[in-house]
Amino acid sequence: MSTDITITWDAAHSRGDWSISPPDLTTGDDLQTAILVSLFTDRMAAADDVIPDGSNDPRGWWGDEGETTQIGCRLWLLQRAKQTTATLQRAYDYIAEALQWLIDDKVVARFDITVQWVRATFLGAQVVAYQQDGTSVASAFTWVWGGTQ
Repeated sequence: MSTDITITWDAAHSRGDWSISPPDLTTGDDLQTAILVSLFTDRMAAADDVIPDGSNDPRGWWGDEGETTQIGCRLWLLQRAKQTTATLQRAYDYIAEALQWLIDDKVVARFDITVQWVRATFLGAQVVAYQQDGTSVASAFTWVWGGTQ
């Protein structure tokens, strides 16, 4: 994997941003950056997905339309979902789908993904990436996905 611009998550403002080491953008931490882009970029809804706001807006990047490999994650579809076991399974499936390209491109050997309700209306996830060399990188996202019912 080449060296990418480092993205760090700003939990207070619910957004990712480029890291800066004046006067340049910070590079490195490529795997974490790839995971953040994969999970926190909206993937285009599938033709049979129900859009939570009732619109016909499939979101996602227009360049992904018709592509077999798409950027991002469909977790945004869970915005108004009930806090159920079925919703947890959908969240797991969406996260696995978003990260699959890293396995396909042999960036990582596999992922362990755990999803849970961390508090009322908040979904949390733990993602452990097992790299080809046997090392692992763990990321916990317990503060990000709110808005379920």
